[in-house]
Parts: sequence; structure tokens; C-alpha cells
Amino acid sequence: MTLLSSLLFPFPAVHRRSPATSTTTNHFPWNKPRKPDDTVTFSYSTLEQRRVRLDERFVTRSIVPANAQDLIHNVGATVGVLGGAYALVFTFDDLTRRNILDQGLSRKLVHILSGLLFLVSWPIFSTSSEARYFAAFVPLVNFLRLLVNGLSLVSDQGLIKSVTRKGDPKELLRGPLYYVGILMLCAVVFWRESPIGVVSLAMMCGGDGVADIIGRRYGSIKIPYNQKKSWAGSIAMFIFGFLVSIGMLYYYSALGHVEFNWESILPRVAFVSIVATVVESLPTTEVIDDNISVPLVTMAVTFFILNH
Repeated sequence: MTLLSSLLFPFPAVHRRSPATSTTTNHFPWNKPRKPDDTVTFSYSTLEQRRVRLDERFVTRSIVPANAQDLIHNVGATVGVLGGAYALVFTFDDLTRRNILDQGLSRKLVHILSGLLFLVSWPIFSTSSEARYFAAFVPLVNFLRLLVNGLSLVSDQGLIKSVTRKGDPKELLRGPLYYVGILMLCAVVFWRESPIGVVSLAMMCGGDGVADIIGRRYGSIKIPYNQKKSWAGSIAMFIFGFLVSIGMLYYYSALGHVEFNWESILPRVAFVSIVATVVESLPTTEVIDDNISVPLVTMAVTFFILNH
């Protein structure tokens, strides 16, 4: 998938650079090739260790196969992120149960934070091409959880209260299910090498999520073509969608996954934010959920505008 991503997204405003440190084997394209004068020597001790000479330096490593190390790394990251996801939902469920937070506000905060924290967690996983599937396992677990509760095969009242609008389990099969489906799609298809998934999740979680909160509180002036949406909500979506997108892109740039020409990327992300805001404001919620329309349109527009 990494090679495929590099072929599909040759953006002039986006230049990939490899992570600073990698423990994977040489078949991954972002590993630095050896120079002709580099030497690698192996010496095995009674402790079953080897000494690798590279660029006149010796590094002692335990003789554990690289793929085994990679597996341990990704399994540990998956367990940690999955635990964090459950802790987040449990916390807001508890706050709702104690009447500290309104159910609607709790639901939107879960909507905003769970997706963004999932996006922030991607660098925790290894640099192997299989790492994306371990990350995608986290929303997959939540996908299955929503499915069985939405079909009333089991009944988790805490989940239903913290995620649905009206407490109807069938709501889990619509917006929330689409939401975690988009998380899986962005992780598997785009991952860390492409800004498309990053911007799409930023707009869906940060932009759309904040728009609903601001719109319900300050949205007295409605948009003429959609009385269910307000100018305050749409303005908030544009501002926060743009800021969260840039913040996430800076985060991945600082970690060395991508490199940007910021003078070029800023106006392009602003344009994407405008388009996503317009899509969110349209009276199409009954036909297609915002958790599908906003990220999918964002993906298409981001691909087009960055590629040109």
C-alpha cells in the first residue's frame, strides 16, 4: 500500500520524507540505502547478540527477527490505542450518567475527540506497511460493537446514551457506524504518507463536530437554503476545520512523515475547508449522512487540489 500511495499521490505541494528512525528491514522504500563503503559485520556472543558495524559505529541488538519486533510493536500500540478509546467513551458516559454533561454535548465531544486522538495515534505504530492494518483494527472493534448494539443483539446503555441523539439503538447503524467506517478507510487507504486522510478526518471530526456545538448554542440566524443549519455553525466549521487540518498536517510534518511547502498548502487547505463547509450546510442529511458526505467530498477535493 505504501508503494501504491506514492504512485497515486504525487503532489507538488507535498514531499514525502522518511521517518528519522526505523527498525524495519531493507525492503521498505523509506529506508536509507547503504553507501558502497558501508560495512555490516556479525558476531554472535553467548547472549545471542550481534554487533552491526554501520558508518564506523557499532550497535548491539538482540537477535529477535525484525518481523517479530514489528509485530510486538504494533500489537502493543493497538492495545494501547484501543484501551484509550474505551477510556474516552467510558469517561463521557460517566459524565453523562452523573448529569455533569448534557447527552448531546457528550456525544459531540466523543465525535470530535475519538477521531482526532485516533489520528494522533498513527505515529505510535511501526514504519512497516502492515502497521496501518493494526491501527484500523481499533475502529473495526468499535464498528462491530456498534453493529451488535444497533441490531439489539446486545444492549450497552452507556454506549447508546453517549453516542445516539434520542437513545434509539438503531441510530448506531447510521452516523456512528459511518463515522468509524471512515476512520478505517482513511487508515488503510491513506495512512501517514498522504495528507488526504489527515485533512478528511480533521474536517469530519474537528470541523463538523464543532459546527454542531456552536450551531446549537449560537445558531439563531439560519442559512436561507437550510433552516436546520446556521451561519454560526458553518463559520465555526470553516474556522475549526481549517485550523485542525493545519495543526494535524504540522504534527505529521514535525514527525517527518511528510514535508510541505506551507505557502502553497495553506490556501489549498482553506479552499478544501470552504467546500467541506458548503457540503455540510446543504439540506441533504436525510439522504446522505454528514459523516459520509463531508469526508468523501473532502477526499476528492483534497486529491484534486493538491495534485494540481
